[in-house]
Amino acid sequence: MDWLAPVVLELAQLGPWGPVLFILLYIAAAITLAPAFFLTVAAGALFGVWRGSVIVFIGASLGASAVYALGSLMTRSRLMARVTRDRRVAAVRDAVRGEGAWVMFLLRLSPLVPFNILNYALALSGVRYVDFLIALVGMIPAIVMYTYYGKVVGDVAALAAGVSPPRGAEYYALLAVGLIAIIVSTTMITRAARRAMERQQQRS
Repeated sequence: MDWLAPVVLELAQLGPWGPVLFILLYIAAAITLAPAFFLTVAAGALFGVWRGSVIVFIGASLGASAVYALGSLMTRSRLMARVTRDRRVAAVRDAVRGEGAWVMFLLRLSPLVPFNILNYALALSGVRYVDFLIALVGMIPAIVMYTYYGKVVGDVAALAAGVSPPRGAEYYALLAVGLIAIIVSTTMITRAARRAMERQQQRS
């Protein structure tokens, strides 16, 4: 976050260009695995809850799409071809693709799964882009909550200095929902992977 915080502080001085450059910054952060949490909270301090939420959702969606494009190129590499020869890896990839948007939506719903890492994990799993895109809706509750916390703090400099935003009952409620979502999605993927491996064994 060393390079991210000063850039965000500069955005506060740029007037109408601030939201546009913030979106571009969010895209860059998604590609480089920079902390999206800080950007989301900072958006609340800079732009308010609802405007900040819309800006973050656009930036996060475009950033995730950029990662998907990179992941698609990576899946065609020789290294990935060697990795996916392993039946267990192939089974998990088939499971994620088979369950589609619903599993990805559950994973997006959980604040316990880092946004940037999940982007790459899903992109490399070979899921359909349409499903990948639809599942981004699952980010909305966390985005609204974090921009609200940023609005409460109201000071990007304080956030950059490491001041933790307050965490109310809604935070723990979303955390509980996210934990349930992870359990459900993991169970679905595990079962689908087991079925995929059984099919592979029957063919061999």
